[in-house]
Amino acid sequence: MSFSQDSSNPSFSMSAYMVPSRQSSYSQSQSDDELASLPSESTNDSDLDTLSEYSSDAEAEWQESIEQLELLLSMVLVPFLGKYLGRRCAYWSWTRFMEWKFPVEVVMQNPGAFKAAGVVEAAATL
Repeated sequence: MSFSQDSSNPSFSMSAYMVPSRQSSYSQSQSDDELASLPSESTNDSDLDTLSEYSSDAEAEWQESIEQLELLLSMVLVPFLGKYLGRRCAYWSWTRFMEWKFPVEVVMQNPGAFKAAGVVEAAATL
């Protein structure tokens, strides 16, 4: 099966997704002239010093807030989650061992209270 492209039909000669790359030198020089005619402000040394002071202050505040978040994560969240998940793992493994070794059935009467007690126990010593 062969298709012939008809140059008189624009739908065959140009896809909807293809854009012709025709840039005239006139439009390029016109955009350069427009950019050159825009007003510009000159920056003095004192303006640059003020800008650098503002950026250094903002950077120092950013570094301080990052340090606070790292401390929160390393001193509070990680130990709490470790204790909580460790206790859950210990209770789960103890239940599995008791059901395997002895003929007992371990049943939690109130799972919500059990989870709340685990959270309180994990947070008690922090």
